[in-house]
Amino acid sequence: MPIQNVLLLGATGETGGSILTGLLDAGHFDIKALIRPSSAQKPEVKDLLKRGVKILVADISSPVEELEQMGIVTAAKQVGIKRFVPCGFATVCPAGAVMRLRDHKEQVLNHIKQLFLPLTFIDVGYWYQFSFPPLPSGKIDKYLPPGMNSKMRGDGTAPNLITDLRDVGRFVARIVADERTLNRYVFAWAEEMTEKEIYSVMEEVSGEKLLVNFVSAQEIEDEVLDARRLFEKEPENQELFGRMSSAEYEYSKYVRTDNRGEYARYLGYLDARELYPDLHPKKFWEFVQDLLDGKVRRPYSGVQ
Repeated sequence: MPIQNVLLLGATGETGGSILTGLLDAGHFDIKALIRPSSAQKPEVKDLLKRGVKILVADISSPVEELEQMGIVTAAKQVGIKRFVPCGFATVCPAGAVMRLRDHKEQVLNHIKQLFLPLTFIDVGYWYQFSFPPLPSGKIDKYLPPGMNSKMRGDGTAPNLITDLRDVGRFVARIVADERTLNRYVFAWAEEMTEKEIYSVMEEVSGEKLLVNFVSAQEIEDEVLDARRLFEKEPENQELFGRMSSAEYEYSKYVRTDNRGEYARYLGYLDARELYPDLHPKKFWEFVQDLLDGKVRRPYSGVQ
């Protein structure tokens, strides 16, 4: 396979780090990482150099992180980039007043399309790393993200696409080298599971009986309305933006049930599992075993 040139943003982040590993493991990419000046001397950046990644330093800052891509999109068009992969890598959700984060991404997509820039948009469902409840013994508490909601939403039967973060890069390496995915949306996923199924697997693998607390669909909808109302009063408040985004994720996933394969196909996404049947992502029960064996790193481990 011929060598492809890739310029990667966010290579030291969670999604970007998985993508970088996937591209390096594939062995047919020449990778450059775009780094902010404020990050150029960080140990994580020096580690990239040790892994053979070339570093480019540039200031691309914008008040809204997703919209930082606008100038990069324009520059990509000017220099003749053959494929632009914008910041997707989230749950399946339609644009238009369901999730503010998704609508920011849509602004970027519209800019890409207006410039007639070749693109591939990739969503990956929700990470396993954010999808498991705590165990009564507390043995996996150190892997729980801060503020993680351990309640079961609705009646626990909403299906959701979920993926091990460690597999995201493996999917991306296949997708961006595939002409079939040019100018298409693609969803990558490992399992489609309800919360009841997730709890059942946790109990089976761990041998512990989980405590189940429920939050109703109405409570989720009320939280979305409250969070949006507060954010509209203080649109510069990032803490309120985070609360609103979290509430909208839950509304999309558990009330609207957007994040499922049937809906992704309806929206026109290609299914990465159908495109690459030889790629076998980690099963959720295998992830749980890794949790119990101490083989999983908590995402955003620097956030307390």
